Amino acid sequence: MYQTTLNDQPIQIDFTASGPTVNGEIFAWDLVRLTDRTFHILHQNQSFTAELLELNTAEKTVSLRINGTIHNVPLKDRFDLLLEKMGMSSAASAKVNDLKAPMPGMIVGVSVQAGDAVSKGDSLFILEAMKMENVLKAPADATVKSIRTTQGDRVEKGQVLIEFS
Repeated sequence: MYQTTLNDQPIQIDFTASGPTVNGEIFAWDLVRLTDRTFHILHQNQSFTAELLELNTAEKTVSLRINGTIHNVPLKDRFDLLLEKMGMSSAASAKVNDLKAPMPGMIVGVSVQAGDAVSKGDSLFILEAMKMENVLKAPADATVKSIRTTQGDRVEKGQVLIEFS
């Protein structure tokens, strides 16, 4: 079973022995493949041309062009729905709250300040440890809430260096 939202309407899709169901009802359609990514669909006496623009399995999204209109459709499988029901949605777990020192050392460079928007991979700090400089990068897109250390500070492993909002 899959769940999605299209035009702000929740849709539940299931594949049964008698064919696909949408919101519990059998989805009667005629589907003709035109190319690898383009299909002609007849449903309830209406004709549709659908083109698969992108299928992102990592983010579980599908981008479709249906009769010229582009739809970005998020998909949730039974595991996503179970995690959501348990209060452990993937969106909530992906949120980064802070960055901690991976090892003891000295902060020799600070590249950001409170209020800065950072992207995943942006350089935040330079940590000198064992006579080597280590660049600490943003683990995700976020906004810097506060910086808990300054240049010249000695830090311990696991010490919070920066908080994100």
